[in-house]
Amino acid sequence: MGAPTVLILGGTAEARALAATLDAAGVVVLSSLAGRVARPRLPVGAVRIGGFGGPDALADWLVEHGIERVVDATHPFAERISGSAVHACGVAQIPLLRLERPGWTAGPEDRWHWVDDLPQAETALRELGARRVLLTSGRQGLAAFTANADAWFLIRCVDPPAPADLPPQHEVLLDRGPYTLEGELGLIDSHAVDTIVTKDSGGPLTEAKLHAARARGLPVIVVRRPPRADVETVATVDDAAGWVLSQR
Repeated sequence: MGAPTVLILGGTAEARALAATLDAAGVVVLSSLAGRVARPRLPVGAVRIGGFGGPDALADWLVEHGIERVVDATHPFAERISGSAVHACGVAQIPLLRLERPGWTAGPEDRWHWVDDLPQAETALRELGARRVLLTSGRQGLAAFTANADAWFLIRCVDPPAPADLPPQHEVLLDRGPYTLEGELGLIDSHAVDTIVTKDSGGPLTEAKLHAARARGLPVIVVRRPPRADVETVATVDDAAGWVLSQR
C-alpha cells in the first residue's frame, strides 16, 4: 500500500472504528495518538504516537507527509490538539472534519449539576456536602481536589495518577470501560458512594455510571465540554467515512 493520505487524530473508540472502516475501503490512513495512556488500544493500520510540537509544526508535518485530509476524532476534552488541528489545516489548506460523539442528556429522574471545569466541580462537592465520591474525570486535573480533606475519593482512571495530585483521603482504581450497570451499582454500594463526578464524555462505554446514579438517586456533577472552533462536525463513524470517501 502507498503512503497515508488521511490523518486520524485518535485515541477514541470512534477513531478506531473509522480507521477500520477506511482501511476496509482501501484508504491508507495514519492514526495519531497522544501517548498519554501507557497501553492504548491500537487501531488498524499505521500508528504514530506522540505530539507534533505545536500548531505550526503540525502544519509543516502535514505538508511534508502529503496528508490530504484530516479527521479530528480525539476525546471531547482534548482541547489542545483540536485547536492545533484547526490552525494547522488552515495554514496547510487541508480539509478538516471533526468526529465527535454526542454528549449525554439528563433524564427527568437524574440529579445532575453542571459545571464548567474541575475546580467548579470541587466547589460543587463542598456545596453538596459530599463525603464519598466516585471521581471518574481521568487522572489529569486531579490537582483540583487536593485541598478537599472532607471527602473520600474513589478515583477511577486508566493509568496511575501523580501522587502529588491526589486528595488526602482516596483510593485509586485502575480500570477502563466498557462498564455495566450491574458492575457500577456494585461499585457504588460496596464503597458507599454518595456523589459522582464525571466529564460529559458521551458515548455508551462509560455511561452505565449515570444509570447507576439514577437508580440510587445520587447526584452527579458533570463537567461541560470546552468550546470548540467552528469546523465541520459529524457525530457518527459512517458520516466521517462518507466525508473521506467523497473527496477521493
